[in-house]
Amino acid sequence: MSIQVSNLTKKFGQQKALDNVSFNVDEGEILGFLGPNGAGKSTTMKIMTCFLPPTEGQVRICGKDVVTDPQHVRKMIGYLPEHNPLYLDMYVREALRFAGKAHKVKGKKLNDRVEEVITLCGLRREQNKKIEALSKGYRQRLGLAQALIHDPKVLILDEPTTGLDPNQIIEIRALIKETSKNKTVIFSSHVMQEIQALCNRVVVINHGRLVADDPIEQLKIQQVKRMVIKLEFSEPVDVSLLQAIEGVEKVITQEAGKYIVETSSERDIRPAIFQCAKEYQLTLLGIQQEETTMEAVFQELTQSDNTL
Repeated sequence: MSIQVSNLTKKFGQQKALDNVSFNVDEGEILGFLGPNGAGKSTTMKIMTCFLPPTEGQVRICGKDVVTDPQHVRKMIGYLPEHNPLYLDMYVREALRFAGKAHKVKGKKLNDRVEEVITLCGLRREQNKKIEALSKGYRQRLGLAQALIHDPKVLILDEPTTGLDPNQIIEIRALIKETSKNKTVIFSSHVMQEIQALCNRVVVINHGRLVADDPIEQLKIQQVKRMVIKLEFSEPVDVSLLQAIEGVEKVITQEAGKYIVETSSERDIRPAIFQCAKEYQLTLLGIQQEETTMEAVFQELTQSDNTL
């Protein structure tokens, strides 16, 4: 087990930022870490990286406790915080060597690692530039390169694509996937497409409490208890016919002959729709069930006070 979080609680005065949070991350796993603003994600990451002590509970990284053995923990972690701290007056290579020396990487090993992360993170064209001259996307690449310079076993990435344009997001996403091979990764993001693209499992916290810890596909099935179905008929139909189908909660008319049917029932109502069309001689041109999105799952989990 690369990361073990056990009964983690953090208080700031009388306020609980984290309340008895527990989860594990296996070696080689990319875990999506989700929650609304102020949920406690960054606080959890700062405890994992030895920047904050826990009030109660324990965090172990590759078997080492973050409180009793922080020096060993720091050697095993690469951390890219939400606001990527860079010395803008440094050059790219200079910054990488500086980060490597801070992790006690020296001599030939340091030279080799600088070359490796420059190639891995796509910084070859920018290697001789000052950081202040880099675009936001390349600054994020550099931040990731610094997190990788000492070849850590665990990567902790806090909102690594914040402020990037769509092309840069795709590039950084691909970069994370490539660099995370043979490493354990905790990946925090508000962009659900990124979580689905990179992670198989997610942990969700809300108001400092754990509300979900499941594979993505399983979470979709468990948390969203309704279906959304798009219908198209050859001509407008009497909406009351659709509303009368057992399990239908809401019918929305989009335009002539096109409707969205929402149901709170977990039962598949499509056979009943076909039966309705047959019984009232309605010409059904199309029927499509919308896939449950991670956005819907996120809203379901964080708009309630449910906890695990």
